[in-house]
Formats: sequence, structure tokens, C-alpha cells
Amino acid sequence: MDPGVARAGRAVANRRNELQITQRGLAKDKIINAGTLIAFEKGRSWPRRATLAKLEEALQWPPGTIARIRSGTPAAPGVTGPPAGDETTESLTDTVRAPLMAEAVELAMHSISAAMSLLGEPSDPNFTPRVTSILADLRKLENVAASAARNAKGTPSIVLALSSVRRAYNDVMARAARSPHATLGQRLYGARHRAELSLEEAAAAAGLPASFLADAEVERPIPDDVAAAINTLIAQLSIG
Repeated sequence: MDPGVARAGRAVANRRNELQITQRGLAKDKIINAGTLIAFEKGRSWPRRATLAKLEEALQWPPGTIARIRSGTPAAPGVTGPPAGDETTESLTDTVRAPLMAEAVELAMHSISAAMSLLGEPSDPNFTPRVTSILADLRKLENVAASAARNAKGTPSIVLALSSVRRAYNDVMARAARSPHATLGQRLYGARHRAELSLEEAAAAAGLPASFLADAEVERPIPDDVAAAINTLIAQLSIG
């Protein structure tokens, strides 16, 4: 048995129990089938990369965390949650966990930065699919860091990590928007930031709920008439 796989499997089981996620629930959500998960948690097998990515998202871990646990690199640990109602213990647990989470976010950012360095020019036809994937990873990472920052008190390391993720996201989105092949959401983000408009202000200008613009910017599907209204807004913001 590979001790690294066993270590990663135990961490996943602990994290799953901490979040009160069942093996059956993960199978029902088509994250990982029960047999594969059981074998992994017992250290007998290693899931495929795509399965690991879905599992990390379900466990609210930064991309690449499970692989880092296997290799022995510091990463977000699966720590059993404190008893309900014990606020002192919960606060202490969050305070101890936050620096570890900050380190995990920093390590994930190194991997994302390496991918960013291989993007090439925005005019490259392969640029937009690659940058869209990186942006999706950054959004997942931001969610993890933001959650940790909200729960941890007196631990600036996780706040600094969150700030680093958000700066990277803004920079990558601005770069993505410059591509002639940019998605609607990327073009919207670039146009409203150049105009220095918040999501709500841009939504008001388009006559749409802000939720539609938010969906567009994170590449969720939107109705055709909403997409047309957003295209009109982008054209208006680009005048001059």
C-alpha cells in the first residue's frame, strides 16, 4: 500500500465527516462512486485526475490539495469539526486551521501561476479555453479562501492569501477580455471594469437583475435575450 495514498484517503475521509458529507451523497451527486471512494479512503486506490478535481470542490479544498497531501506537502487538512455549541473550541480550531489553509492557497497559486505563464498571447485561438479553465480554478480558490477568512479571527495570513487570489483573478480576467475570442462574461467583466462600474451598476444600466450579469461572468448559462442585452451594454460601454 502506498503510504501517500493512505494518508490522502484518511484526510479525505476526515474532511468528508467534518462537512457531514456522506459517501452516498457524493455518489448521488456524481462526484465519485461509492466503491471508488471507499477504496480510496482505505488507501487501496488513487482516483483519476478529473474525479479528484470534483472531489476537492465538494470538500471545499483548493485545487491540487489531495495530491499535495499524498506527496506530504503541507495542505488543508481534514480536521474533525468541534462539538456543536463550543464556540471557544470552534474559534481556536479556525485560528489554527487558517494558517494551514493560507499555505495551501499559496501552493495552489503557484500551480495556477505556472499555468498562466503558458497561456501565450490573447490572439492565440487556444488562449480563451485555457484562460477560462484558469479563471474557474481561481474562483474555486477564492471561495475556499473567503470562507476561511470569514471564520478565522486574528489570522492575517489567510486574508493576505485571499487578497492575492483576488488580484490574480482581476489581472487574468482583464487579460482574458483582450482576446478576440473572449467569452461574453470575460468581455462584460473587462468592459465594466474599464468603465469602473460595479456589478449592480452595470446591471442597472442594462436593465437586468445583477444575478444575470454574475452568472455571465462565471460562465453559467443565461437566456438568449439576456445575452443580447449584455452585448448591447458592452457596446455602449466601449464607445469612446
